[in-house]
Amino acid sequence: MKVLFVCLGNICRSPAAEGVFREMMPEAETDSAGTGGWHVGEPPYGPMQAAARARGYDLSDLRARQFRRDDFETFDLIIGMDSDNIANMERLRPNGNETPLVLFTDYAPDSGAREVPDPYYTRDFDGALDLVEECASGLKAALS
Repeated sequence: MKVLFVCLGNICRSPAAEGVFREMMPEAETDSAGTGGWHVGEPPYGPMQAAARARGYDLSDLRARQFRRDDFETFDLIIGMDSDNIANMERLRPNGNETPLVLFTDYAPDSGAREVPDPYYTRDFDGALDLVEECASGLKAALS
């Protein structure tokens, strides 16, 4: 199973989701990307790395990249952190492609969250990680 996690800049939410999920389900192939290209080649944002590291997740090997049209062909499942991410990716979907494109919070329906808030703006890195862990656990259950 190849899973792609996508947020806006690929420096907070999606690398955190990738890092958490690869720990929970190491047999899955994972990657992350951003719908915007501002941070291509950069490591995850320092405060997100620190919050993740405090929970035992190492994000230091990850580098931001931009979502590409061919990601629909490469991955079995593409997961967006918010509805804007989903809409931006949907515009790039090749005709006839049926790769599932879902919100990460669909895997944590009891959380009451509709989207994973962007801690780059909210500054709540631990709160974002709490939700990411809950969603990743639900995703693992759905794929197992």
